[in-house]
Formats: sequence, C-alpha cells, structure tokens
Amino acid sequence: MPTPIISLVIPAYNEERRLPQTLPRVVDFFQKQDTLWEVIIADDGSTDSTAAIVAEHSRADPRLRLLRLAHGGKGHAVRAGMEAAAGRFCFVSDADLSVPIADLPRFLPALAEAEVAIASREAPGAVRYAEPAYRHLMGRVYNWLVRLVLLPGIQDTQCGFKGFRRDVVQPLFSRQGMEGWGFDVELLYLARQLGYRIVEVPVHWTYGQNSRIHPLRDAWHMGRDLLRVRWRAWRGDYRRE
Repeated sequence: MPTPIISLVIPAYNEERRLPQTLPRVVDFFQKQDTLWEVIIADDGSTDSTAAIVAEHSRADPRLRLLRLAHGGKGHAVRAGMEAAAGRFCFVSDADLSVPIADLPRFLPALAEAEVAIASREAPGAVRYAEPAYRHLMGRVYNWLVRLVLLPGIQDTQCGFKGFRRDVVQPLFSRQGMEGWGFDVELLYLARQLGYRIVEVPVHWTYGQNSRIHPLRDAWHMGRDLLRVRWRAWRGDYRRE
C-alpha cells in the first residue's frame, strides 16, 4: 500500500460496545477525503470481541488495521500505535469519538506551523456538550495543577485527540515512559524539552455517558503521575534520554 498522508491511532481496551459505531464513522469520513490514510486500532489486550470486530471491518477495507498488544495501559497502546504508524501526520483519538472525526481537518493548518497540535476544550471557539459540572470542575483543577507544576500556558492537556508531525513521532514516543493516564502530560513536557511547538486547537467535545474515568481513583492516579513526571524532570532523566 502507498505511504499514507494521515495515520489515525485509536487505543482500545474492551471496546466491543463503541467500535461498531465508531469504525464505520471513521472509515466513511476518510473515504470521502482526497488523501491517503490508514487507521490503526491498538488493541490493549482486550478480553472481549474488540479484536474480532476490528478484523471484520478490516476485511472490508485493509486501510483499517488491527494491532494486537498485551495489556499495558492506554499510554502503552498509544505508543505502540504511533510506532506502527507511517503517515506524514499522525493522530490519536479516543474510541468514543468524543472529539468528532470531522474535526480532524482543523488540525492540519496547525501542524503546518507547529510540530504538535492538541485538541482543546478551553481554546476560543471550543464547545462542550453534556458535561456534568463536577467533571468540568475536576478538569480545570487538574489542569491548573499541570500548569503550575509542569506545563505553564497549556490550557487543556487531557483531551484525547492529538496530532503530530511524522518527524517528531519517534523522538517523542521513544522517550515516553508513562503507560497510564499520565502519558499525555509526559508527552507534552517532552515536546517542550525537545523544542517542539505546541498549538491548541478548539474542538467540539461531547462528554461520554459511559466514560471509564472514576473521579476519585483516577484523580489520584493522574496527580501521582504528574508528580512522577515532575520528579523525573527535576532529576534530569528527560535530558539524559
């Protein structure tokens, strides 16, 4: 197959409910675009029918690929998917399409001027749908901590849709160590350490009613990972990698 212009990586863990709706929407979108593309579903050791669903859709269009992995966490799946991607522009998206695939073209002008473009629910022009007030508050508190401790100036590090130029994928993802929720913050910190520009792109984001984030448990994990990145940065680990 010819080298794609756009690669889209979707990490998936036990996503048999979402993928039957997500995959047709993604493939339909790309089939209408005048560009070469590939979609990689990075299956993070699912124990349900996730792999079978992807394999079935792949038979209809081989540009949709299944990457089977041992279970290691979302960061692990994203890294493996990005390392397998071949596109000039490489994107990652959550399986629920909380940022609609139709928003992808918004990122291409940003990637013409910056190495990294991230979806933002806080940038001017962004719209949130159906988000509970407590989740919005949690997110703003966490991002305030991120800006204070590690990444001043970035308003939204955790939105699941991000884009990268081909030439920065290997330098970034080969250095990524976090395999859980903290991988987003670590990647963006690494991008700044390597001198890459980061642009926030306003998106239309819909809160998933079946979100897997547990407010107390995952708030603790995310806070812990943030401090781990800060500790590793203070020790100079990222400079030596």
